[in-house]
Amino acid sequence: MVSRRTVAMLEFPRWKYFLILLVLAVSALYALPNIYQKDPSVQITASRGAQLDDALRSRIDADLKAAGITPKAVTKEGDSLMVRLPSLQAQTRANDVLRQQLGENYTVALNLASTVPDWLAKLGGRPMVLGLDLVGGVHFAMQVDQKAALEKRLDGFAEDIRTTLRDARIAYRSVERRADNSIQVSLGEGADADAARVALGKAQPTLTYDVSGQNIAVKVPEAELKQIASGAIEQNLTTLRNRVNALGVSEPTIQRQGEDRIVVELPGLQDTAEAKRLIGATASLEFRAVVDGNAEDAVRSGNIPPEAKVYRLRDSNAPVLLNKRALVTGDQMVSASVSTDQNGMPAVAVTLNNVAGQRMFDYTSANVGKLMSVVYIERIPTVTMVDGKEVRSVRVKEEALPATRIAGVFGKNFQTTGLEKTEAENLAKLLKSGSLAAPMDFVEEYVIGPSLGAENVERGVTAVVYSFLFTLVFFTIYYRVFGAITSVALLFNLLIVVAVMSLFGATMTLPGFAGLALSVGLSVDANVLINERIREELRLGVPAKSAIAAGYEKAGGTILDANLTGLIVAVALYAFGTGPLKGFALTMMIGIFASMFTAITVSRALAVLIYGSRKKLKSVAI
Repeated sequence: MVSRRTVAMLEFPRWKYFLILLVLAVSALYALPNIYQKDPSVQITASRGAQLDDALRSRIDADLKAAGITPKAVTKEGDSLMVRLPSLQAQTRANDVLRQQLGENYTVALNLASTVPDWLAKLGGRPMVLGLDLVGGVHFAMQVDQKAALEKRLDGFAEDIRTTLRDARIAYRSVERRADNSIQVSLGEGADADAARVALGKAQPTLTYDVSGQNIAVKVPEAELKQIASGAIEQNLTTLRNRVNALGVSEPTIQRQGEDRIVVELPGLQDTAEAKRLIGATASLEFRAVVDGNAEDAVRSGNIPPEAKVYRLRDSNAPVLLNKRALVTGDQMVSASVSTDQNGMPAVAVTLNNVAGQRMFDYTSANVGKLMSVVYIERIPTVTMVDGKEVRSVRVKEEALPATRIAGVFGKNFQTTGLEKTEAENLAKLLKSGSLAAPMDFVEEYVIGPSLGAENVERGVTAVVYSFLFTLVFFTIYYRVFGAITSVALLFNLLIVVAVMSLFGATMTLPGFAGLALSVGLSVDANVLINERIREELRLGVPAKSAIAAGYEKAGGTILDANLTGLIVAVALYAFGTGPLKGFALTMMIGIFASMFTAITVSRALAVLIYGSRKKLKSVAI
């Protein structure tokens, strides 16, 4: 009876062996991409209607060879050309050459191109995302001026109030914004204050209106003020993501930090001035009416109509006369998307807010057949070094997009036509995210060089490898066969952690290596508990197979409690920490789940595989 019961206790369900083999195969498959090193590359993206064709590829080859640079390959990947280079030095040189040769019609950016085979990539295989501290790049922290966002929105409320009162034919003397975030409305003599309050309440129902004689105090609820401030940061996040995506930086990080900060990390980018120019540019958009007359003659003679201002067209730099007063500004646009017109040609569908929509309706009703243009205005911060010191200035860049003819009356919803497909896509992006909701100031910046990042990777890998090898040797000597079982389980644990982080795109940072080493320690701790429990059972005279079974069963509860405690700590670190703490906590959480599986399930399967089939087991090598 005892013998049969003991043998049964060491049985291991066959389906669990299949589960372990499945986990092993999947882990090996998705950890495999990490052995393929990425190629230093230069990514080229077309802008302003430029083409990515064979002629451009030949031109790039010729320009690089003339500079003494031989690329490994020039391939088209998605909407970009990827120039793969043999070294980081060649990448930097090629980037400088191509920026100079290709001009403003193409966006040239540093990147790291994957070398994972196509069959593996189609299965979703990709290497772990490495953090800024491991690949090098630029880190910025920016403070968002929420006060400016509130002032801008309050100015918008004030303008809406003026429009509402004019439409209701209610006379007013002034509409002024106050320092306490309220708006003071002074009505004209004889104006009906109650009628004004009703009209304003219908137009802006979220605001509160207090009437005192011929004055109305308009207040914005505290909840809406907070929403405006928070919304400004969210809009800035969207704008920055689109700008960085347009640059083509590989795996950027753009996230909110605290109440009023945004952190931007650009792996692979080493030029802080270029990065600042990109993410610090403040753009806005305006729709303006085209003023009749020959723009070239007006510029040549200097006789510019008093209501007009001269702008330059983006593509041709030709002059165009536009009205000084904007019909609609970018912050009045609710959405924009690429569509097609009645003839199937590319167009941009734009939706305005109610006030701007009414203004556009009034204008187009009286101006069918006339021309209208979009002006793109950008404030570009420049950083130059003068006598070893940073000097910051702002350059304002204004460009008019090709004018389009007003085909009919429209209001808040309309289409802009007459564009090529690429131009329509670019214009839609500009309309959706061309402007920042609030100014931002750089409060923190640093650069991590690629060599330092590579050194961090080498040190991190070395630390994990040596910790694993030391553990393997020690356990094999101290616990013999069960030490070897523990070592195999540890290797399996590392494989699972790497596979999971690769599969789900988790970012590995330098603190993440510490979390990985800690997860190895947690797995070791679990196996020590099991092995010592088996030894204790053997010292008490329990038969060998019963001792093995008891070791796993009795240590399981302690292992679960210890790992659960560690998991709670890791979740807290991830929830409340930022940056490095999140990387450490994420790796630790994945490692805890992996260590519980390998220590309890995998090591037991190996123990049963080695000792379970022996009918008369008198001793165990432990």
